[in-house]
Amino acid sequence: MTELKIQHILTLSYLLSKGAKHNYVSITTSSLGKNIKKSQQAASKHLLELEQNQFIERIINGRNISVKITSKGFSEMVKLSAILKKSLESLPSFVELKGTLVSGMGEGAYYMGLSGYTKQFKSKIGYVPFPGTLNVRLDQKIYQEAIKQFDTLDGVKIESFSDGMRTYGWVKCFQAKLNNSINCKLIILERTHHDDSIIELISKVCIRKSGKLKEGSKISIKIPIPS
Repeated sequence: MTELKIQHILTLSYLLSKGAKHNYVSITTSSLGKNIKKSQQAASKHLLELEQNQFIERIINGRNISVKITSKGFSEMVKLSAILKKSLESLPSFVELKGTLVSGMGEGAYYMGLSGYTKQFKSKIGYVPFPGTLNVRLDQKIYQEAIKQFDTLDGVKIESFSDGMRTYGWVKCFQAKLNNSINCKLIILERTHHDDSIIELISKVCIRKSGKLKEGSKISIKIPIPS
């Protein structure tokens, strides 16, 4: 039995969108090529190969081409859809990061203790965090790249504010769990002195003490993806 080739999936998808499951639809190779972002010659080849493998039926009348997807072609697309659906539904619902605990410059305690932040923390995440942040260095590139997606995800946002002398940037909070035991929040800052390899965590408790952590401790963090 001939299996559907990857390069033909877009062509069949386009034909399905035009109603070719039940009807012969009129197309041109130029319009097909434009819609699947291939050349006219490639589109023509796709149609020929699909017909030869009995995934479509064609009726050619001069320059007019009418195409209908066969039951075999539709069945293959249904199988593909089922595989994709299963794969998408089995996606991990969290991001896992690994790194090393490093000491910061002590600024976290100052900033997280500002009333403009603490009032919002209390109302939006339900508590005022323990003074300071836990700094984790993401040692591997894969984790440094993975963290970037949180820049565009919606977390609990602590709005920026001004004390009359300077403006303090916003903070986005994401639920997280450290070493499978300590509930905490990953925070994404509008302004930071750290490079992309350093992430910061806050919690209701002193994470270092609760987790019996010290400089150089290996850290694992799981962050559920917001729905």
